[in-house]
Amino acid sequence: MGIDDLENLRSVRGSSDDIDELIQAQTEAVVSFTSDTGWASGVVMSYVRHDGAFWVTAVSDRAHAKAFRRDPRISLVISATGTPLAGRRMVSVRCLAHAHVDEVTRHWFYRALGERISVEDPDAFFSLLDSENRAVFELRPVRVAVSHDSRKLPGDGRGGSAP
Repeated sequence: MGIDDLENLRSVRGSSDDIDELIQAQTEAVVSFTSDTGWASGVVMSYVRHDGAFWVTAVSDRAHAKAFRRDPRISLVISATGTPLAGRRMVSVRCLAHAHVDEVTRHWFYRALGERISVEDPDAFFSLLDSENRAVFELRPVRVAVSHDSRKLPGDGRGGSAP
């Protein structure tokens, strides 16, 4: 496999440990949802992983925030692009979205996000996010839909000899 073709990639799925490593190394994901007109749509969002869920934030009147409330079934796609991880890795996780608007959750999340993305001025970042029209969304995983780890292919998935 990976020498003559790339048709059957079941054996190059990411292991649980590899997926966890990817999720920890990356800070952004493409969050896909269905728009109010039925189109597949997506946005890039920074996330915090906590208590088995992914946490993101959005202003409540944005299209994706409305969509998360209208139909909580979303997909979160994380790739290794921009991280120091070797190989081309990705995972797509099906999640159910739940909105939190309480002050305790919002304040916890704003601080945690600031620490995760290493903002230079956490207080300024907190103030920027802290508005009454913002919600924090808990994206609770239902299952891993697909994953891929090119390190398991000969030549890192670009042909060549076995690893």
